[in-house]
Parts: sequence; structure tokens; C-alpha cells
Amino acid sequence: MKSLPLLALSLLLTGCALKQYPDSPPVSAVQADQLDCQGVRQQMAEQQKVQQKIDKTGEFDGLTVIGAALDFGIGNGIAKQQAQKHATERETQLQKLADVKCTRTG
Repeated sequence: MKSLPLLALSLLLTGCALKQYPDSPPVSAVQADQLDCQGVRQQMAEQQKVQQKIDKTGEFDGLTVIGAALDFGIGNGIAKQQAQKHATERETQLQKLADVKCTRTG
């Protein structure tokens, strides 16, 4: 019976993300090589939709309340922060790719 409070405490401290945020994988070397300007712009538009989904998922709802009750919202906060970090990194990579692919002349 002494292990029950210890188990409950360890579960609280581990942090669990109840919300599922979309992935933003880095731009691969193959993508960077094969995408033309139009493809890069399309990927940028899709990445903006991913960012909107991250924002929408992060809004206050029932899972926010449950997450706060379980681990004070730490798990959901970490998951959102990681999703935003990866989304920003991908956006930056795509912008650099657009600078190269979309400004070529002749």
C-alpha cells in the first residue's frame, strides 16, 4: 500500500501529453533537390496549415483540463512547444530553399 502514493506521485511528475500535435519533419536532402519553386511554395502553404493546426490544438478544451489535473499541463505544454519548434525549423528551411529556387533568373 505504501507504493500506491509513490506510483501516483511518479505519474504526476512524468508529464503526459494528451493532445496530439502534427509533425513537421525537416526538409530532406532529396526534397531540397527535387522541389522546384512551385513545389517549395506549396510546401510552405502546407506548413502554414500545420502551424494553424498546432494553434487550434493548443486552444483551451477538455483535454487541457484533464492535462492540468494529471500533470499541471506540463506534458501538453512540452508537446506544443516541440511541435512549434519543429514547425518553425521547417518553415525556415523552406524559406531558405525558396530564396534559392524562386529567385533564379534566366
